[in-house]
Amino acid sequence: MNGIPTKDRHGRPLVAVTGIGIVTSLGWGVEANWAALTAGRSGIRRITRFPTDHLKTTIAGLVHLPDEPPGGECIPSPVRVERMAVAVIAEALANARIGDTGRFPGPLFVGMPPVEMEWPQRFALARGANDGAPGYRGLVAAVEGRQDIYETVLFGGVAEHLAARFGTRGAPISLTTACATGASAIQLGVEAIQRGEAEAAIAVGADGSVQPEALIRFSLLSALSTRNEEPEKAARPFDRTRDGFVMAEGAAALVLESLESARARGAPVLGLVLGCGERADSFHRTRSNPDGKAIIGAIRNALADAGLEPGDIDYVNAHGTGTPENDKMEHLGMRAVFGDRPPPISSNKSMIGHTLSAAGAVEAAFSLLTLRDQLLPPTINHREPDPAIPLDVVPNEARRARVRHVLSNSFGFGGQNVCLVLGEPPG
Repeated sequence: MNGIPTKDRHGRPLVAVTGIGIVTSLGWGVEANWAALTAGRSGIRRITRFPTDHLKTTIAGLVHLPDEPPGGECIPSPVRVERMAVAVIAEALANARIGDTGRFPGPLFVGMPPVEMEWPQRFALARGANDGAPGYRGLVAAVEGRQDIYETVLFGGVAEHLAARFGTRGAPISLTTACATGASAIQLGVEAIQRGEAEAAIAVGADGSVQPEALIRFSLLSALSTRNEEPEKAARPFDRTRDGFVMAEGAAALVLESLESARARGAPVLGLVLGCGERADSFHRTRSNPDGKAIIGAIRNALADAGLEPGDIDYVNAHGTGTPENDKMEHLGMRAVFGDRPPPISSNKSMIGHTLSAAGAVEAAFSLLTLRDQLLPPTINHREPDPAIPLDVVPNEARRARVRHVLSNSFGFGGQNVCLVLGEPPG
């Protein structure tokens, strides 16, 4: 293989990324998203999908399906997730040029949000109750024969549909680890290849949860920005005036493949997943432990898995939600690992919002594009740096830089943390 190693220092197969697919509030497709992101454009808009009267937050990073009618709230979140996942997998497979149509030579790992019956479906059942009232017996009678609702609220149903459509091998894996979900899906795919269980895998993170109940729940946690007047200026990671994150939708898919397999078939290699690190603290439903051990441990585990030192990281794609506590804790982790001179950092969430279960996959995809173009995307709305967070934030405009290795952070509720180290393609 022209002297290029195909094993890592642990003797495991090096894992290449040969295809990417992306959809966010900035648009559909890799290049449309990357152009908008590096130009510093925001995808945050006012919510028009459902009434927002009396809600504290009325903005989000929405993804409108191509044929979505006005009043898209009637589309259940799992259906929205599946539609986006189909699009990003198809784009990633087209880029990777792997397998035959409907026959992918490896397993599928799908990171997605928890599934529950939403209010439109509940109201439909109530209206269908035999006695005309939403009592228990009437609801039981109404739900009989509603296979569509039953299948929609099956957590594993989305992955089963995707596996059948793309012909992946084995039972598809559905998982959720809060805001680290997309990164967890990538980690599982990488580890399957490293163990020799597969030559290739598809890892997907997708989330379409912008619906009234989810918005209200996050609002009750005081987690959301309430800057409704200027939606595009609401997300302010690492800024002194930050007041919360902006809910968003999106999806990304990565085709993972052993480097040896990719090179043997002449596939384009977009980058390498060199290391994965995870750590949980079980401290609180939403808050990180103030000592930061889980965040610090996840970063260090990823670096150790990649066989790299902190000084080898050239850029950090931050979790960077824009909540007062999350940004403070990420700074604590950065300082503990990188010392007084941490590498440049920026947050994609300033433009696309927080895509929740999709975030780890979306941001890993953007990290690979950073490596490809040697261009650091900006953190927009960074006008008043927080003096308590002295990081080298890339403010408002993209920055040219020499980038060999990227650290992508994903820190989730419940102390679920996953970090990925991505590297440029081998020469």
